[in-house]
Amino acid sequence: MSTTKIVYGLYADDDDLMNGVKAFNDKGIKINEVYTPFPVHGLDKALGLKKTRISDAAFIYACYGVTIGATITWYVMNHDWPQNIGGKPAFDWGHNMPAFVVPMFELMVFCAAHMMSLTFLVRNKMYPGAPAQNPDPRTTDDKFMMEFVTEDVESVKQLLIETGVEEITVKDA
Repeated sequence: MSTTKIVYGLYADDDDLMNGVKAFNDKGIKINEVYTPFPVHGLDKALGLKKTRISDAAFIYACYGVTIGATITWYVMNHDWPQNIGGKPAFDWGHNMPAFVVPMFELMVFCAAHMMSLTFLVRNKMYPGAPAQNPDPRTTDDKFMMEFVTEDVESVKQLLIETGVEEITVKDA
């Protein structure tokens, strides 16, 4: 029989949460997960999380958008519907490219924003119909929660109480 338990500590304030994270880090107790209703400044560094690669994906998606924008403007102006506008030849896309900066920029932003959002949702299993991952629905409204997987339940509970926790829940792992 396993004595490993999951301990949840519910906080009412993000400052209390940050003080709790620092206290647990000082004691060397590993925090399994933290649930917050909004991003808490400095929490990622306090937990020792690595830098996310979503910005790298955003750059790739933006390059894709610029490529699509350039291809569309080149195709439309040179092959699909070439026009002589103001005596300027349409067959030279490179010289006319400054006129196409705005649509290429808009496609870049569109592709980066939408594809980055989809990547975030799929990567974090938050797509429509996915089961909720947070153990307490109050963490999506106004509460903050720390989760521990531990065998030493009493010391975790004691430190949670010392750091100003509102509620403690213990479950079997």
